Amino acid sequence: MLKKVICLINDGLGDRPIPELGYKTPLEAAATPNLDKLAAGAECGMMHTLGRGRTPGSDTAHLEIFGYDIKTCYSGRGPIEVAGLGMKLEHGDVALRGNMGTVVDGIITDRRAGRIRVVTPLCEAIDGMEIDGVTFVVKPGTAHRAGVIMRGKGLSDAIIDADPHVPDVPIREVTPTDDTPEAKKTAGVLNKFLARAHEVMNDHPYNKERIANGELPGNYLLVRGAGQYKKVDSFEERYGLRACCIAGGGLYKGVGAYLGMTVFDVPGATALPDTDVEAKFRLAVESQAEYNFVFVHVKATDSLAEDGNWQGKKEFIEKIDRAVPILDGRTDDTLLVWTADHSTACEMKAHSADPVPVMFNGRSVRVDKVAAFNERACTAGGLGYIVGLDLMPQVQNLLGKLHLVGA
Repeated sequence: MLKKVICLINDGLGDRPIPELGYKTPLEAAATPNLDKLAAGAECGMMHTLGRGRTPGSDTAHLEIFGYDIKTCYSGRGPIEVAGLGMKLEHGDVALRGNMGTVVDGIITDRRAGRIRVVTPLCEAIDGMEIDGVTFVVKPGTAHRAGVIMRGKGLSDAIIDADPHVPDVPIREVTPTDDTPEAKKTAGVLNKFLARAHEVMNDHPYNKERIANGELPGNYLLVRGAGQYKKVDSFEERYGLRACCIAGGGLYKGVGAYLGMTVFDVPGATALPDTDVEAKFRLAVESQAEYNFVFVHVKATDSLAEDGNWQGKKEFIEKIDRAVPILDGRTDDTLLVWTADHSTACEMKAHSADPVPVMFNGRSVRVDKVAAFNERACTAGGLGYIVGLDLMPQVQNLLGKLHLVGA
């Protein structure tokens, strides 16, 4: 009987055919003998994480994959992101996630400031700023990202994103999405903070040094995903599985923390193409001694596709595949689940609603005839097409944990 689970979520793994790759996806074109070997001993299929015709965000997709219906459990990405940065929310706080972007003459020229790698000096310069009785707590995330908490009385998360999600457009004024005094106050205070923070960062020595080196300055905080804390039952309470999270990106650590998983910091896990995939996989195997559900997240397939870098995505998939044999050290009673949270299409440089491949590999699994792990091959798998909320019931089924329906 299977007793333990390693669940690997490969961010943005799915894609669309690339002309330069002979109309194959990066996953199809990549040399993946180890992933293909796993698929040949697995039951495979395709998954629409949020259902057909819905483009998943990483936060909503992960919640549904882990069995948390976003209609009742989702409070915005902000609280999840800040949880992953170790920031503690208090009752009434509004949390946001953000990018350090580049703004020139009121126009957003780059949403990630040339994918700036370090934003700590900039965050420190605006952390603790107080406006109209509201304190702003700002902490650096991975690379260009940051977490923000608004702390004060009478706040609301009913506001639009300051981030327009596209470059080459003017700075967006934050407006309320309802007529409450709390929403109007929150929008007004946040606009004042963003303007003042822009002044501080624009004049910061760190950005002046970047400009002198021919790099883009991180001089504007593009915030989005406002949310107020909403408590949910923990992963262990829901499934009876003691879980841990192995990730480099703040959001994914945040998902783990939000669901009550133990979150590990892995040296060399950067959430970037240079991340130490092998270290993550080694820790996943080692963690089985103490945990019976290990969530492993690998990020860079998504960010490379968002840059339109299909060659880099293909090569990073091959890097992952070379590390797969480390997982052969898992115990015999371990179910290996491998999938993605969403597709990220290089041609779009964005998430798409296309389904992602999924496989369940373990000794109690009914093996189908799929012999390769990619979008085209897995369409013929025994699982057929599932949605994100189907994944954990299938895990429970294979672990013998489902309850009988009926007499």
